This record gives sequence, C-alpha cells and structure tokens, in this order.
Amino acid sequence: MRLVLSFAALFLSVILLQLSSGGLGPLDALSGFVLGFTTTQIGLLGSAHFLGFFLGCWWAPRLMGSVGHSRGFAAFTALGIIGILGHSLTDSAFAWALLRIGQGMCIAGCYTVIEAWLQSKVTNETRGRAMGAYRVADISASLVAQLMISVLEPAHYASYTVLAVLCAASLLPLTLTRLDQPEVPAAPRLNPGLAWHRSPLAVAGVLVSALSGASFRMVGPIYGTEVGLATSQIAVFLAAYVAGGAVSQLPVGWLADKFDRRTVLIWLSVASVASCTLTATVQGLPTAGIMLTAAVFGLFTFPIYSVSAAHAHDFAETHERVELSAALMFWYAVGAIAAPWIASALIQSFGPPALFTLIAVGHVGLIVFGIIRMRVRPTAEDRTPYIYAPRTSFTVGRLLSRFRDSETGSR
Repeated sequence: MRLVLSFAALFLSVILLQLSSGGLGPLDALSGFVLGFTTTQIGLLGSAHFLGFFLGCWWAPRLMGSVGHSRGFAAFTALGIIGILGHSLTDSAFAWALLRIGQGMCIAGCYTVIEAWLQSKVTNETRGRAMGAYRVADISASLVAQLMISVLEPAHYASYTVLAVLCAASLLPLTLTRLDQPEVPAAPRLNPGLAWHRSPLAVAGVLVSALSGASFRMVGPIYGTEVGLATSQIAVFLAAYVAGGAVSQLPVGWLADKFDRRTVLIWLSVASVASCTLTATVQGLPTAGIMLTAAVFGLFTFPIYSVSAAHAHDFAETHERVELSAALMFWYAVGAIAAPWIASALIQSFGPPALFTLIAVGHVGLIVFGIIRMRVRPTAEDRTPYIYAPRTSFTVGRLLSRFRDSETGSR
C-alpha cells in the first residue's frame, strides 16, 4: 500500500490521461457520423492519432532532455488540450485529423515522462508491484473511457470540454507531487531492424496486433453504428473488448510460459479468425450476442502483442532489451497508423463485415508465417517470463527490461 501511495500522483495522471484519450477516439467516430464525414474520413482520424503517437514517442525523450520531466509533461498536455478543444472550432475532417496528431503526441509524450519517472524510482524489489499497479490503473481507466461515450453527446462542445478538462487535470497530480524530479535518461536508439533480426515472427505478431487493436478501437464505433447499436450500446461494445483483453492476460501468460510461444500465437490467431468469421457472417445477432463477440475478440487478440514481445526477448541479450522494446513499439505504430484508414475504406466499399474480414485475413497470415517459422528454428531454451507489455511509449522497455532479467535469473 505504501508503494501505491508513493506513486499515487503518477498513477492518477495515467488514469486522467487514459480517460481523456480513450474517450476521444469513439467520440470522434460518432461525431463524424453526425457531421456527415465519410467512413474513410472517420478512419483517417484514427490513423492521424497513431501518427501523432509515433512522432510523440520519438520526440518526447529529446524534449525531456532539453526542458526536464515536468515542463515536458506540461508541453505535451497543452498539445492534448489544444487537440481536443480545437474540435469545437471547426467541422472540417482534415482539421480534425491535424488536431488528432497533436493529441496522439500528447499521449505518447506524457506516458514517456511518467514511465521515465517510474523507472527512476522503482527498485528490483518494488518493480513487480509498481508495474502491477500501473497496469491496473491503465486498463481500468481504458475500460471506463469506453463507457464514457454513453453520456457524451456526439459533435457537442460540452463533450469535448469534458475530455479537455480531464486532460488538463492530469497536470495537477504530477506537477504537485513531492517526488524529486529524476535525472533524464538517454533516449533509446530506434533500430527497427533489431526486432526483425531477433524474431521475424514477433514483428509479424506486433503488426497483426496493431491491425486488430487499432482497427477495432478506432473504427469499431462505425461498425456498431452500421449494425444498429445505440450510443450507449456502442460504449458497452468497446468496453467488452477491453474487458476481454484484461481477463485474458493471466491465462495466456501461463500458457505462454509453459508452452512454445509460437504455438500460443498460432492458436490465439486461430481463435481470432473464428471470432471474426462468426461476427462477419452471422446476421441478426441479438445485442447480447454482439457484446459477447466483442469480449471474445478482445480475449484472443489483446494478448498477441505481449506474447510476441516475450518471444522476441527470448532471443535478445540483456543490453538489447530497451532498444528491442522500442523497435517493437515502432512496428506497432506502423501497423496502427495504416489500419484504421484501410479498415474504414473497406467498410465504406463493402459494408460493416469488412472490418472483421480484414482482421481475419491478417491473422490467417500470422498463422501461416508462424508455422513457417517453427520449421526454421527451434524455440529458445532460456526464456524470459511473459509480461503484459503496455503499448505506451518507446521508453516502457526500461521498466520491463530489469523485470525480465530479474525474473529470468530467479528461475
């Protein structure tokens, strides 16, 4: 409890940021319908967010090195507030996409600061509990954020003001904390090729994870609207996906530590294909059935990133862990930038089932590639433990690297 209290300011900032950002994506999608945006334009907003996220991940460590943690956090928060409030000033889809770039930069930058701060304060004895509390705060806030859209009116200035207030409020816990501002860590070198050299399958898994997660979270509201869900039901639909992903972490982690991780990835994708096929082909599902398919979809797709990351780290040296984590995040960002726009364009051309058809095709590719890789080389003998890997910043690897190594050494 003392540990949680000592980091309460940082965790509260995480919660407020997640509520603000997590609510903005689905609200933008629903608002786009009200304002007459095309399906492709709505998907472009999701892609713009991840473009900003990528830029923020790259820029944040460098800005933090120039102005420090607190000022860097304030600068990125200001970008986020501008990105949210600017929605009320125009109804141009192109302008909204530019604003979403700023908001994506805010999330990446603020998480970079928070994780750098956490990294400087945790010890090997407290790392596991600190990361556990961090994960609970992040996932719980993400779940609540999806439910928030049931009470936020689309295309209304008050809704965007609420999200901007939450974003601004995230400044208070961190800037008023009594924790000493730590030294600025060196920015991780971005070497995307390292991930491919250590594990091509891990890169493929990360890309498919981005295809699944970014498409569903950014374009899922379009699907929900097209199949006749009310706004409150769309909120539950998105929350069911997050809840399913949260529930799956422990059992999938146990399986990934006990069996060949490539086998686990393949069977997760097989189950994902089955889930997508059911959702895309079965017509007239009741509302409860639609919610159940979303939960099952999250159950099988959400852990794929963490399993892929664990598999890549099985083949990495200790000194490569931070750089490898950043490389995997790079590939996730690449997939997440492209996925919402492609998914929305397919929905516009072929209808709502195209979303899950696209995701199913991605998982079929991962199954085939996984089988091929199993024939190329054996699994690693000395494996790192499965860890839920948040997709928050390029610097999150600093928090996880020592945890992986300490757990490996204790086996």
